[in-house]
Amino acid sequence: MLSEFDIIRKFFSRSPRAGNRVVLGVGDDAALLDVAPGHELVTACDMMLAGRHFFADVDPAALGHKCLAVNLSDLAAMGAVPRWCLLALALPIADEAWVAEFARGFHALADRYGVDLVGGDTTRGPHTACVQILGEVPRGTALRRDGARAGDEVWVSGTLGDAALALAHVQGDVQLDARAAAHCRQRLELPQPRVVLGEALRGIAHSAIDVSDGFAADLGHILERSNVGAEIEFEQLPRSDALIRSAAAYPERVREAILGGGDDYELCFTAPPAQREALADLEQKLGVRLSRVGRVSAQLGLVVRDAAGREIALPKRGFDHFATS
Repeated sequence: MLSEFDIIRKFFSRSPRAGNRVVLGVGDDAALLDVAPGHELVTACDMMLAGRHFFADVDPAALGHKCLAVNLSDLAAMGAVPRWCLLALALPIADEAWVAEFARGFHALADRYGVDLVGGDTTRGPHTACVQILGEVPRGTALRRDGARAGDEVWVSGTLGDAALALAHVQGDVQLDARAAAHCRQRLELPQPRVVLGEALRGIAHSAIDVSDGFAADLGHILERSNVGAEIEFEQLPRSDALIRSAAAYPERVREAILGGGDDYELCFTAPPAQREALADLEQKLGVRLSRVGRVSAQLGLVVRDAAGREIALPKRGFDHFATS
């Protein structure tokens, strides 16, 4: 069986990229990193626990991808360039084939965005993966939650609700057709962080957040921190063909997935109307769907309206580890 040091040496020790300025990486008590002049360090940390964040039989390569992707999404929401990460991995048993596949998925995504793994920890225990990611942003340019202004427009990347619908399908609450199930399951297990979009939004967006706990809840964080409100047109919220096809059979469940479902890892951001043309150019350049879904107002609170102008009841809360059974 693999030892702790076998796991580190065989699967997680790699030569760092020259451009990332790793002075000292894996193999010492701590890493030494050289932050670029004129930049601020941006860092985030997310934990994934078996039975809470992923199914016990999850594909290990997909899990390796996702545990890094959710952290990359946090940096994307700040407009930061990801550089380095640390991985803490708890395993019930040191299954070499499982660890090899996990590492393959993890490193593939790290390579896509030029991220160096510079340290971490391994231990025996309940199946858990915890990543801390670090990046850089030019000083004073980071996107934040507290920058929304009355008159801004609210935008969302990609589509909403697919991952939540996948979870409902797996749990037997809805029955999706094979094509819709495959699409939604991929969105749940292999989210694509909007790193390039986040960097491009610096200087365009006034505020941003990644949609991880549900659109209404996450937009609510922007509104609370910015001391503003917003009015959203539900029909403008972007949805996939899979959700559109499923809406006839499960209208309430689909509405709940769009407004309150988690694990989308899209970006929700606010920008002034003068930036519409810049955002249209960005959408075409990056090939990422950008949808204008509402407007920020001076009146506090979030209001979502249907096509007839009627107010839609919002989910009570977004995902909360201590309030969700």
